[in-house]
Amino acid sequence: MATKRVSLIQSVMAADERYAARIRSVMKERGILLLNLIGSPGAGKTTLLEETLKRCRFSAAVIEGDVATARDAERIAAFGVPVIQINTKGGCHLEANLVLRAFESLQFDKLDVLFIENVGNLVCPAEFDLGEDMKIAVCSTAEGADKPLKYPHLFHTCSAVVLTKKDLLPYIRFDRELFWKDVESLNAKAAKFEIDNLSGDGIDAWLNTVETWLKQKRETQRA
Repeated sequence: MATKRVSLIQSVMAADERYAARIRSVMKERGILLLNLIGSPGAGKTTLLEETLKRCRFSAAVIEGDVATARDAERIAAFGVPVIQINTKGGCHLEANLVLRAFESLQFDKLDVLFIENVGNLVCPAEFDLGEDMKIAVCSTAEGADKPLKYPHLFHTCSAVVLTKKDLLPYIRFDRELFWKDVESLNAKAAKFEIDNLSGDGIDAWLNTVETWLKQKRETQRA
């Protein structure tokens, strides 16, 4: 008896892609900018958010992704902004279904920007669509200058690269020229920022760009 082989090909992430599309639709309908911050543990993602919230002229909320604990969410809550903690209990990244579930605890009225601080990881978070407008790669000088070429997918797909802990440059070996050259080779269009975590130098340029992205999204929405 002759046999026939039938191949069924379906994205293993098809269900999550539908959740991401739903998130994107909600954000578009309400004119909210959604930014997904991706970086290694200790890269300075939470500190970047703290400095942003100190100075921003827009209303913001934060979804915090961590394997365990609510310590980062507690730091963010000190600024009086809405913050939702998601613990993945071992998972190396956030997924769109978890983010959509967090929406149930958020008030979107008068919200301008929603930040997602993803689980500390340069690999998996870059692979998953959370319905964000933009992925933001966050790196610190303490990590070394070789990260862009070691983790090219994130740097190829991100809309901005934020280099934190510029204040450490006098004390560590960090090839700044090589770092930005490699970023440029992977993604010449990415916005580029350097942040001094002690003085806050560089935060204004970052904030101005976030405001521009928000304005552009809302202008597109009205068009």
